[in-house]
Amino acid sequence: MAEPAWQELLRLRLVERNAKESAFAPVIEQYRRLAQQTKLLKERNASLLRAVGSVKGNPSSSTVFIPGTSEENPVRAAYMASLESQISSLRDELATVYKTQGQNAQRLLSMNETLREKEELARIDTENLRKTREEAAVLKRKVDQHSELMLEKDRTIQILHDEINTLQLELGQIEERNQTLTKDNAKLLQRWLDAKQAEANKMNEANDFYETMRSRHQAVLSWRDGSEGGKDINANNGAETASQVTTPMSGNGELEEDDQSILTKDGTPSPDRKVVDLTPNG
Repeated sequence: MAEPAWQELLRLRLVERNAKESAFAPVIEQYRRLAQQTKLLKERNASLLRAVGSVKGNPSSSTVFIPGTSEENPVRAAYMASLESQISSLRDELATVYKTQGQNAQRLLSMNETLREKEELARIDTENLRKTREEAAVLKRKVDQHSELMLEKDRTIQILHDEINTLQLELGQIEERNQTLTKDNAKLLQRWLDAKQAEANKMNEANDFYETMRSRHQAVLSWRDGSEGGKDINANNGAETASQVTTPMSGNGELEEDDQSILTKDGTPSPDRKVVDLTPNG
């Protein structure tokens, strides 16, 4: 995971500061060693000077070391002491170097372990970055596909809107036609009902006229039965009455064709006619 920008900036500035401060580290280390050597030489010279002073104070002593003698040469002793001090300082320095080397080796191992971990993290981050890029590419393709699909749907919606508008116009025209046809049908139905009612009225009038003529015919028959004794006298009157009954006149002076069949050939009346009354339902 990437560090924040301010932490990265702070790290870079610390690295620059350390680089500036450690630029003269080798020179400082050489001066430190030179100072140590100078100190050692000064101590050695002081020892030699003390040895020389002791020799000058005792002129009988020899400056040459003679093996087997009990007395030691002071110059040699001072020189040996100086060498021993140098050996001791070198041993201390060598121990310090070994210690530093061990610390450096430990630090190297730690840095190698840290480097291995960082490389593993870098590998994981690289793999995650690769997967993220692949996912981003897939998502980008999906977004492009969705954009194309949305454009196609928008075009389809626009076409459907146009068709809906067209169908609404057609529906409005059809509704207007239906309203017009409904009005026309109502007018035609009313005219048909009026015509049928007129026909029914005419049929009722005809039935009433038929009933009237039938009652007259019954009266004639009754009169005929009652006057059988004067058959010769009343024959002419019955013929005239029968001729009036069988040829009735309408109110307009025309013969009624339906009433001519009131009497059959044998003199019996025809069947009754029912009164027709047409309602609006027929």
